[in-house]
Amino acid sequence: MNENFATLWESLVDAMPDHVAVVSGDRRITFRELDQRAARIATALAERGVGPGSVIALYLYNGPEYLELVYAAFKLRAQAVNVNYRYLDHEVAHLVHDSQAVVLVFHGSLAQRVGALQKRPEAASLRSVIQVDDGSPMLAGADRYDDLVTGTAPADRIERSGSDRFMIYTGGTTGMPKGVVWTHGDLFLTLGYPSYTTLGLPVPATPAEVGRTAAEVQAMGGSPVTLCGPPLMHGTSLYLSMSTFLLAGTVVLLTSRRFDADEMLRLIGAEQVTQLVIVGDAFARPLVEAMERADAEGRPSDLSSLRRISSSGMMWSAPMKRPFLARTPAVLLDMLGASEGGPFAVALSTPGSDPETATFQITERCAVFDDDWKVIPPGTDRIGVLGVKGMGPLGYHGDDAKSAATFRTIDGERWTIPGDYAVVDADGTLHLLGRGSVCINTGGEKVYPEEVEEAVKTFPDVVDVNAVGVPDERLGEALAVVVAFKGEPDGPGLVAHLRGRLAGYKVPRHVVPVAEVVRSGSGKADYRWARQVAAERVGPPAPWPGAADPP
Repeated sequence: MNENFATLWESLVDAMPDHVAVVSGDRRITFRELDQRAARIATALAERGVGPGSVIALYLYNGPEYLELVYAAFKLRAQAVNVNYRYLDHEVAHLVHDSQAVVLVFHGSLAQRVGALQKRPEAASLRSVIQVDDGSPMLAGADRYDDLVTGTAPADRIERSGSDRFMIYTGGTTGMPKGVVWTHGDLFLTLGYPSYTTLGLPVPATPAEVGRTAAEVQAMGGSPVTLCGPPLMHGTSLYLSMSTFLLAGTVVLLTSRRFDADEMLRLIGAEQVTQLVIVGDAFARPLVEAMERADAEGRPSDLSSLRRISSSGMMWSAPMKRPFLARTPAVLLDMLGASEGGPFAVALSTPGSDPETATFQITERCAVFDDDWKVIPPGTDRIGVLGVKGMGPLGYHGDDAKSAATFRTIDGERWTIPGDYAVVDADGTLHLLGRGSVCINTGGEKVYPEEVEEAVKTFPDVVDVNAVGVPDERLGEALAVVVAFKGEPDGPGLVAHLRGRLAGYKVPRHVVPVAEVVRSGSGKADYRWARQVAAERVGPPAPWPGAADPP
């Protein structure tokens, strides 16, 4: 089947209109309601110039509106791209310019940044901004989201194609975010195929069969109830939500704007969540602490409904897996993957087993290549770059060179090769060595050093700087800057300076003063030296920039 996701979801509306698709706080939204709201906002978007191939940018926190807008864009054969709500106006401007978004939808609390964004020349493509009400004052000139939903007629269903484009932005490893472009048809095969085959079901061949199969899955009690820890702006959560709908599942949304472990544990029990998604120890550690606190207070969390807990994006350590295995019947699935494709390897832990940290088994679709693009046999102790074959993205938006380097045809097969290096043992155990670049992964967010370094250098007393990652128990890596100051080192002043220039997660947790930043003879950064110095000398971490800006 080669079809647009909007057409597939419309088949779910026809087959089970009253099934609850989304739970958000006190709101329980059926497929019919989700479809009607998406159809109405589609009309409003079309009136603002959105059509096939157009881009709308979603600068939003979690909420049903996010899924409504994705659905609305799909209905119009347009693309809804994710904007990190931690981005400041110049960072949003880059993404708007890169995608040529014609509409930006934002939560009211972000209005000040949007107002500043509109004055920037990079935002010239924007024809309209739409504000989702969260109790904040309206931005002058913005349309109110709810007024558009209630004041327009629903868009008619149209014929669409599996070749329609879907784009999601990833932090990447070579600078500012890049748009990863898929077709709907390939994305369905990537998300939908394993959803059906895992249940032993044939893959539907028509949209009508998608609806009928979903009804059958629901009738036999196989529909998932999915709760994602990362917000919907992250690909993992959006992808899991899309595949959950295909199986007549329910997506349960966290409503807090910072990760609240108590809220997550409460929702698991209240909504009988079957599938939980986290990002390694950044989520597991506070969840374990919350579970232990609840146990001590005599109110243990109800986790009996969980069947699977999935993690990707950063390390999920064995000490943070054991408490889940002791309290739930769930299988723990730790995956190595990327926005561009995967998984490359998985670590499966079941109740009664003793998990290990960072011990993965390579998947059958994955291989390790040498510099000549020949497969390195397992057990040779040779380092190579990871690739995964099969359906994948078309490439990176507007970057043919990067696309050619990442998406390669080797011996007649298409491979996705994002740049991770690894060694594979004879038994298939994969040892991940990291990206060939110097990307820093902090709490599942990717940070590119040069962007941070450029911001640090705007501080008057800085001579030179390297930005690196250092090991951190919760975040996996914490961002540190190794800085040569002109005079007396001023770490607190530098951090305060950066908070107005970078998204919160890009502000360093550690400032390491040095007399001189070591560079090569050609002036290139020596990140190996910088990491060693930072790891040896990191002090107490800087306070996280704002209680509402956790990893």
